[in-house]
Amino acid sequence: MRDHYEALPPQTANHVPLSPLSFLERTAALFPDRLAVVYNERHYTWSNVLERVRRIASSLKQRGIGPGDTVSVMAANTPELFELHYAVPLTGAVLNTINTRLEPETVAYILEHSDAKLVIADTAFSGVISQAFDINGKPLPVINIADPDGPGGNLIGDEVFEGLVSSGDPDFPWQGPADEWQALALNYTSGTSGRPKGVVYHHRGAYLMAMGTPIAWELPRHPVYLYSVPMFHCNGWCHAWTMTLMAGTIICIRQVTGAAVFDLIAKHQVTHLGGAPIVLSMLVNTPEADRTSSPGKVKIMTAGAPPPAAVLAATKALGFEVMQVYGLTETYGHVAQCLWREEWDDLSADEQAELQSWQGVGFPMTESVDVIDRESGEPVPWDGETQGEIVIRGNTVMKGYYKNREATDEAFSGGHFQSGDAAVRHENGYVQIRDRLKDVIISGGENISSVEVEGVLHRHPDVVLAAVVALPDEKWGEVPCAFVELKEGSQETEDSLIAFCRQNMAGFKRPKKIVFTELPKTATGKIQKFVLRQEARTLSSETA
Repeated sequence: MRDHYEALPPQTANHVPLSPLSFLERTAALFPDRLAVVYNERHYTWSNVLERVRRIASSLKQRGIGPGDTVSVMAANTPELFELHYAVPLTGAVLNTINTRLEPETVAYILEHSDAKLVIADTAFSGVISQAFDINGKPLPVINIADPDGPGGNLIGDEVFEGLVSSGDPDFPWQGPADEWQALALNYTSGTSGRPKGVVYHHRGAYLMAMGTPIAWELPRHPVYLYSVPMFHCNGWCHAWTMTLMAGTIICIRQVTGAAVFDLIAKHQVTHLGGAPIVLSMLVNTPEADRTSSPGKVKIMTAGAPPPAAVLAATKALGFEVMQVYGLTETYGHVAQCLWREEWDDLSADEQAELQSWQGVGFPMTESVDVIDRESGEPVPWDGETQGEIVIRGNTVMKGYYKNREATDEAFSGGHFQSGDAAVRHENGYVQIRDRLKDVIISGGENISSVEVEGVLHRHPDVVLAAVVALPDEKWGEVPCAFVELKEGSQETEDSLIAFCRQNMAGFKRPKKIVFTELPKTATGKIQKFVLRQEARTLSSETA
């Protein structure tokens, strides 16, 4: 009997490689005239998007871009970046979106490490790109995105993005990958242990993430989605592909402010948006005069750091319906959700907000999200008290780290992906993060490496020792706090040392508070960071 089953191998008729590229062709065929992308005065239908993507892919192909090549992009959330989520992989190449807040040194490292063959950059970031080229001593071809609604900036060379569109073939053949395991995107972590690591996504994972999200978020057909999540974050949580699948309308926003969000919600009747907890705080703290009334309930997906219960309650009071999700760059973004339960309906607003701050249970496409004892590898009891490490297994876990086999093997040891997050599991199976196993600071949804900040501080001639931990902050969730030992007789002040950091790292990474003190150490001289974390919880993040 077994031979009869095995005599039926997969064929082209019944085994097609999964890829989110298929979504655009389908949606454009079904809803060609439906509004797809809106950015200020620019409006594109789904047939417009399909033609532009074909043209862009054709032009990239003409420039020698093909399978296995890396195309690095540094851009704001504009239509161009959305289109590149299809055009680049349509050539077989790999899309590498770069955090627009990074400093030239890190951008230089990413361009070199990723083996970038072409750079597509908004002119607002041309200075950073140029400095990165200087650091590497190797300029790369650049396609400039000259956004008339952006802050401007100088062109690098003379090629512009619209040239890709005008010179491309509108009939460029639409073809998915030959293998669904083929690399689709390359996203760099924020360097939580020093240098950032390149996380490789495959077509299968992106497809399944896009398929699982509508179920978990209960998306209707044709949602109107405000793209407030930076598309350089896990490919914008893969929502570029999800919203195409659902034939939604994507509203692009270049600069996220409370007033702009409220205005766009009212203007376009936005139904869904996403963002880190800082976005929730921004909405809550938007002055009454800037809050344009919104039509109906807007659903928000939030992730990046556990949102304070008070912020969740205040956001709900404004009329928003918030769902917290959990994930990492290595898992394409969200793989767990705080799924609402009917038994919570009658609880007080504060009790509901507290429960909503949990990380919850796995998404439908996630095979398992568990909490295990790090010593035994066994699941911890569902008692809400016993801490372990969150581990994840499923098809929306990365292929691995680019050119880093050792880190890949370490991350996958035990047969699952090790998150590095310490958590408990409650009796209903819901996961709740309690602490972090690594010294990662999540500020406004951005991961900041304490090692990197400490490295900059140690470059100052008057700094003897430095240790950086997370400092609770009402606006950002967490900000870096540095505890520093200075050389005897040093005249350095908190302000002068913060200014030094500002000159040597991206603004969002610099310490917002510096405490001069003798650092607590073990008998072997190791700094006791747990002591510093406790002290940081008693401090204010406000500086002079």
